[in-house]
Amino acid sequence: MPEIFIDGHRYEFEGEHKVLQFIQDLGKEVPFFCYHPSMTAPANCRQCMVKAGQYMKSRETGEYEVDENGDRVIRWFPKLQTSCNLMAADGMVILTQETDEQVKRAQKDNLELILINHPLDCPICDQAGECPLQIQTYKYGPEGSRFEVKKVHKPKRIQLGPRVVLDAERCINCTRCTRFTQEISKTHQLTITSRGDKNYPTTAPGREFDDPYSLNTVDICPVGALTSADFRFKARVWEMNQTPSIDITNGKGTNIDLWTRDNLILRVTPRFNADVNDHWMPDAGREAYKIFNENRISRPQQKLDGEKVLSSWNNAIATLSEQIEDTDNTKILVIASPHASVEENYALNKYTNLLGLNTPVFTPHIEEGTGDGFLLSDDVAPNTNGCRLLGFKELNKSGICKEIQKAELVLILNDNLVDRSVITADQLKNKFVAVFATNNSETSEVADLVIPITTAAEHAASYVNVDGRIQRTYRAKETKYTNRRIDLEMSEGRLDRYGTNFDNWVTEDNKIDCMPMWEIVNNLADATGIDINFRGGREIMDEIASSVSNFSGVSFAAMDEHAGIQLSIKKETSTSK
Repeated sequence: MPEIFIDGHRYEFEGEHKVLQFIQDLGKEVPFFCYHPSMTAPANCRQCMVKAGQYMKSRETGEYEVDENGDRVIRWFPKLQTSCNLMAADGMVILTQETDEQVKRAQKDNLELILINHPLDCPICDQAGECPLQIQTYKYGPEGSRFEVKKVHKPKRIQLGPRVVLDAERCINCTRCTRFTQEISKTHQLTITSRGDKNYPTTAPGREFDDPYSLNTVDICPVGALTSADFRFKARVWEMNQTPSIDITNGKGTNIDLWTRDNLILRVTPRFNADVNDHWMPDAGREAYKIFNENRISRPQQKLDGEKVLSSWNNAIATLSEQIEDTDNTKILVIASPHASVEENYALNKYTNLLGLNTPVFTPHIEEGTGDGFLLSDDVAPNTNGCRLLGFKELNKSGICKEIQKAELVLILNDNLVDRSVITADQLKNKFVAVFATNNSETSEVADLVIPITTAAEHAASYVNVDGRIQRTYRAKETKYTNRRIDLEMSEGRLDRYGTNFDNWVTEDNKIDCMPMWEIVNNLADATGIDINFRGGREIMDEIASSVSNFSGVSFAAMDEHAGIQLSIKKETSTSK
């Protein structure tokens, strides 16, 4: 087995490894700026230097040479090496800044050079608090600057594109952003212009940075040179809570983090998952913060004399129960949703099955041409395969329209069928339409009863992506009926990790008056004398796993441990029958 010695410790390895990545995988640290594990390593920043050598072997015997003390003889490389592009080799010896003063001094001197023209604007920089340059300067850099003349000035507040703003003075020319557009998104929209201490990234003349993955360059920028136009100056990173979740704007199920302050989602960033999205996410998925914050339905709404009015929860539950009781079972159509979670769909299905209604139907949300073969798919719903695995009847547009034509009472679970032109408002006339929804829409506007339900940011539930991988969300926002101080799944600490786990949020206006779908089902069951008592997404998934063979072995704990679980899927052909 090949062996490598790092700071006096022996490690075995197999295959090819870059020394820097190998050290990181061991849980150790070597500072760096330009290196990224999913891109090439140009060794631009020179910060990851280490002292490297090789134990010498005798050509005749193949045995390691030893000195008079019996220690192996090391042949050191003539100069310090950049560990990001140095390949590990059998018998290699590495000394990092932890054990070698020369390496420590080289890294300190390199930081001083990087900081020569860097502006002292940490107090107003969006990157402050999560800035690798800021962090490494405190850990490895000089205590002060010896540079006492005027710094080089570069363009500031340049709108590179609709979503990315450039402050060129902060750029340290790591080229992460340009390499991203060349190697990952392959749009080649960014390049480095000018030379020497005056260069910085930009677009070609007359072009804009409209790459559909452009905001990933903000994520990987090791300084504050590239910032998000949407998030710029909105909040400090240490003021927000970071909660893992899943992108619900597309069928790929990109892993994300939701950043919350005062019960509002302020930004969405990618979370690493090697089996789904690597380190990246599409810009479209970052728009989800608007779904969670804006245009929300708060309190039930009921149509009286042609006008929508706010209703109480008791009245809304009683009204729907009466409508179900007064309508022939064969005239009730239950429409499930690929936009709702597995647990929400299952809860509605169990309730309607116990009432003796037909199995719910659903229609996929396909937008041809949306997919790009990377992290965007033509299926823009997060849980289409979840509906299939639950055994729901899949209908195309004409099939849904035929079913609606025969119905007198229509129950729609969080699917804007009118907005996406699957059905028209006229087709719902003279029918009682009850909608369980998160946001106001054309579909909720035509409904006779609107019952607000939680979004993926307000409940813990699972979704099956286009590849058949089931993953789950966590609660990141409170509703009127939840309290993060007593909810253990909402106690994720802030990024600084040293502040309180519970922010002192005092604004009640940002809490939506809504409930998880399964709690609404509990209330409906009570009103109609059915024994259902769902306690939460975790318990519902346990019930699903024990009763639906397609989900056998699935649990929240297993999804957490394995970053999702791959299920066996078989796509059914849509039918209008």
